Amino acid sequence: MVKGFKGFNQGLVCNPNGKKFQFEEGKTYEEDKAIPCQTGFHYCKNPLDVLDFYPLIANDGTMNEFAEIEASDEVTNDKIKFVSKKITIGAKLNIKGLVNASVEFIKKETKISDNVQASSGNCSQLASSGDDSKLASSGNCSQLASSGDDSKLASSGDRSQLASSGDRSQLASSGNCSQLESSGYSSQLASSGDDSQLASSGYSSQLASSGDNSKLASSGNCSQLASSGDDSKLASSGDRSQLASSGDRSQLALNGKNSVGANIGIGGQISGVLGSWITLAEYDENYICKYVKSVKIDGVKLKENAMYELKNGKFVKV
Repeated sequence: MVKGFKGFNQGLVCNPNGKKFQFEEGKTYEEDKAIPCQTGFHYCKNPLDVLDFYPLIANDGTMNEFAEIEASDEVTNDKIKFVSKKITIGAKLNIKGLVNASVEFIKKETKISDNVQASSGNCSQLASSGDDSKLASSGNCSQLASSGDDSKLASSGDRSQLASSGDRSQLASSGNCSQLESSGYSSQLASSGDDSQLASSGYSSQLASSGDNSKLASSGNCSQLASSGDDSKLASSGDRSQLASSGDRSQLALNGKNSVGANIGIGGQISGVLGSWITLAEYDENYICKYVKSVKIDGVKLKENAMYELKNGKFVKV
C-alpha cells in the first residue's frame, strides 16, 4: 500500500468531472481503471501539493478538507498527482495536522536523497548553489541556504534559519524560533515550531505553520497561507491569495485584490481591500461556536484595510 494525502470539499466530497462523489473516513473505494485526470482516485504524496488541487478555501467560501489515505497502486503523469484503482480514506487532517505531515514529508525526502547535505551538530551551516539539491539538519542554531531550483531544505533544530531563492523549493522546520524565506516561484514552506517566521515573494507559494506566535507573509499572487497556532499573524499583498487561520487571537490581513480570508479561531480578526471576501467566527463563554459569517468588503458597510472582529453576529471594527 502507498501512503498519501487527498483533498475534498466540505463534508469529504469530491466532484471529478462534475460528478459528486461522497467519501467517508475509514472506508475503502475501488474502480476498474486508474487513468490520470480521467478515472480512479487521485491523491498526492506531498501534503502541500494537495493545495494545488484543493486550496484552503473553496469557491463558495467554505474550508476544504484533507485526509491521509492508503492507495493500492500509483499511476502519474506529472509526479505530483497520483491515481489509484483502490483507496482507503484515513483520518481527517486539520491545518495543524497538514502542516506537521508536510514537515515530516520534506524531512524524510532530504534524508533519503543521494545528493543531500546533512548535519546533526549544533550551530552547523549548510549551503548549496546547485539545482535539485537537498539539505537537512537536526542540530540547533543551524543555517541552511540554497539558490538552486527544485531544492528541499529541512531542519528540526531550534532557532534555525532556512533560505532559498530557487524556484519550486520546499522548506520545512519543526524547531522553535525558526525563520524560513523563499523568493522562488511555487515554493512550499512549512513550520511546526512556535515563534516561527515564514516569508515568500514567489507566485503560487504555499506557507503553513502550526506553532503559536508565528508570522507568515507573502507578496506573490495566488499564494496560500495557513496557520493553526494561537496569536499568529498572516499577511498577503498578492492578488487572488487565500489566508486561513484556526488559532485563537490571530490576525489576517488581505492586501491583494480578489483575495479570500477565513479566521475561525476564538477572538480572530481580519482586514482586507475592496472586493475581498472575509470570514469570521464567534464563540460563547463555553467556547462553543455561535456564528460563522462571510461578507465582501464593499467600502461602505465594511471599510477597506480596517481590522474587524465578529460580535453578536455582526462585523465590528476593532
